[in-house]
Amino acid sequence: MKIRLSLLLLLAIMAGHTFGQDTEPSDGSRVISTAVPFLTISPDARSGGMGDVGVATTPDAYSMFWNPAKYAFIDKTFGFGIGYVPWLRSLVNDIGLSSVVGYGKIGDKQAIAGSLRFFSMGKVMFTDNDGNDLGEVKPNEWAIDATYARKFSREFAGAVAGRFIYSNLVPVDLANLSVRPGTSIAADVAIYYHHEMEIKGLANAFIDFGFNISNIGVKMSYSSTSIVRDFIPTTLRLGPSFTMDIDEYNRVALSLELSKLLVPTPPVYLKRANVNEDSTDASGKRIISKGYDPDVSVVKGMIQSFYDAPYGFKEELQEINLAFAAEYWYNKLFSVRAGYFYESKYKGDRQFFTLGAGLRYNVFGLDFSYLVPIKSNNPLQHTLQFTLLFNFDNTKKAEKAGTSN
Repeated sequence: MKIRLSLLLLLAIMAGHTFGQDTEPSDGSRVISTAVPFLTISPDARSGGMGDVGVATTPDAYSMFWNPAKYAFIDKTFGFGIGYVPWLRSLVNDIGLSSVVGYGKIGDKQAIAGSLRFFSMGKVMFTDNDGNDLGEVKPNEWAIDATYARKFSREFAGAVAGRFIYSNLVPVDLANLSVRPGTSIAADVAIYYHHEMEIKGLANAFIDFGFNISNIGVKMSYSSTSIVRDFIPTTLRLGPSFTMDIDEYNRVALSLELSKLLVPTPPVYLKRANVNEDSTDASGKRIISKGYDPDVSVVKGMIQSFYDAPYGFKEELQEINLAFAAEYWYNKLFSVRAGYFYESKYKGDRQFFTLGAGLRYNVFGLDFSYLVPIKSNNPLQHTLQFTLLFNFDNTKKAEKAGTSN
């Protein structure tokens, strides 16, 4: 049996071994890859228009992805959101991420929420060795999660979330390939700090800080015979956001966010003399010349990710992504947004600007975003992302406080 090139590319990109880069590339890049990277795609247009910033922005329905602790401060009783992210739209029109999320407040201090993300990889045709058509399949991945958030004080909240992840890259029975769907369970741990300030000349001001470690979970395997299991994208996000109401009609928010994958960095392996092959020990295991062994447990991998870069502290700093964002609201009805995302050229080289806009009217909300790549192509370039929001029981007290969007 053979699989069309399109599926092989999907397998290489979406399910490649976490540490498939065994040799030092000529350009010095050392990209860290994981299984199920769809978990890192921004599912909502608000954050999508703010450079993928969201850990400390004001709460909304899509807080699940960025910082579930924000739900404890949301000022609505319940609500839900629906979003769609087109993927590689300049090449194909049937790949994208769909999402639905809902939340509910329990009193003034508690909240629960749940969401579903579904990543469709479009249509793929299977053929046999003679080129005979064996049928059309649709590889897909999805994740379903739930969270509980609680205020511990007037200014501080925490949350935990649980997640089930399913990745079916070859949805057909091909026993001789020894391929099976990958599954994993994961958890998030998050905190959110909200502090109101009095600044002369401003109607209202507050500063927020967010911290979230997402996708702390079981490694994933796509083979029924291989013992190799890949890390999922455990991610640390943290940063502040400053919001000021210039008057009763005009609000401006500025945000900064740092993010980092908490999975081991691929090491540099020792090469055999005069041959481009890795040296091995008596057991057949490759010998590491720089860095640390990536075949470790999930918890050890998270800890190790802070010090295991083969080229030291400089490379560790290169693994931290930076994002900046600004958001302006007029009368809590209309907003415009902009953001910038930076990733080191040695760790993926994603650098882009984003633009966005939003509308709110009664219980209804609508957000749009557009991405402009700076250096390299981006799967979201030249596409419009959108999100629909519905929020209920917007009390007068909440409107006065203005602590969410």
